[in-house]
Amino acid sequence: MPTPKSLFERFIGASPYAAFDHLATMVALVHTDGACLFVNSAFETVLGLSRRSMLRGSLFEWFVEPEVVRDTVAAVARNDFSISRFEGQLRRPASPGGANGTDALPVHVIVTQTDQADLALVELVEIEQQTRKDREERALDQAQATKELIRNLAHEIKNPLGGIRGAAQLLQMEVESKALTEYTQVIIHEADRLQALVDRLLAPHRKPHVVSDVNIHEVCERVRSLILAEFPRGLKVVRDYDTSIPEFRGDREQLIQAVLNIARNAAEALRERMSNGDACLRLKTRIARQVTLGKQRYRLALELHIEDNGPGVPEAIRDRIFYPLVSGRDGGSGLGLTLAQTFVQQHHGTIECESEPGNTAFKILIPLP
Repeated sequence: MPTPKSLFERFIGASPYAAFDHLATMVALVHTDGACLFVNSAFETVLGLSRRSMLRGSLFEWFVEPEVVRDTVAAVARNDFSISRFEGQLRRPASPGGANGTDALPVHVIVTQTDQADLALVELVEIEQQTRKDREERALDQAQATKELIRNLAHEIKNPLGGIRGAAQLLQMEVESKALTEYTQVIIHEADRLQALVDRLLAPHRKPHVVSDVNIHEVCERVRSLILAEFPRGLKVVRDYDTSIPEFRGDREQLIQAVLNIARNAAEALRERMSNGDACLRLKTRIARQVTLGKQRYRLALELHIEDNGPGVPEAIRDRIFYPLVSGRDGGSGLGLTLAQTFVQQHHGTIECESEPGNTAFKILIPLP
């Protein structure tokens, strides 16, 4: 039976600081001159840089106001304080539209003493982290409530709908007037349309979960080919793949449908840009580390972005786009994103959206083995 010491060594690994890699917050061990002795995997993920490249630089250069961080680290190292907290902004490599070539992330900075006078422990907590966690929990609760509502409502509709259709068919056989027959045909047609809608609402809960090894890039390529076949002119679909992402267990067809629903919505929103020839849809895959999904911690997760340069999601429905029957375009059923969310959640993942005019990004997170 393993001893407590051997279990601890197995947990932290070879490095004495490896335990920090299991934290969701960003942690760095720094000299008073800013040189990094260690940064954890959460820091790598947020900055999008490798640990090796970060250790070659100064921690201070990654802050919008480096002087504040430098002075605080020096004060803690001098024993002026045992711990100091303040709000700061962390620089990250630029994202599209980022100001001055950087993308600033608001963080809560905690600087703590160590047992070595020239070293300090710096911990960074994303200010938006708790807000995002609360939002994910609300989304899960809302999705569960919506699922129960849909199932109950659909079953309540199906029974009288069948009776209405049957009565209309019997009536059609009895009437002799052609005008009245047209009315009964309208009833039958509308009953069939409602039946199809109910079946679509119930489909994700009826269909069995077919699990196999899934390569996310095969899923993306299938979606890309379908979108280009449907929108052959004026649309550019850009691949931005991390080919190191491993396969995982999942339902390939469900994931294709989820990504296709999002991509098709994006393509529909890009119709005006297609006529100008500058419509762009981007499929981007990345690895996320130390991710919490549904109150459970995962070491690795797939991060799939579906981005477009369309007009954006209307602000009036931005907080409700995953609700059933909510659509931002005329003629939309309002079920595509609801089904996408259901399929992703069946893979223990989450889906969220950030949108502004000219840039809409859906992000899917799914745990990896």
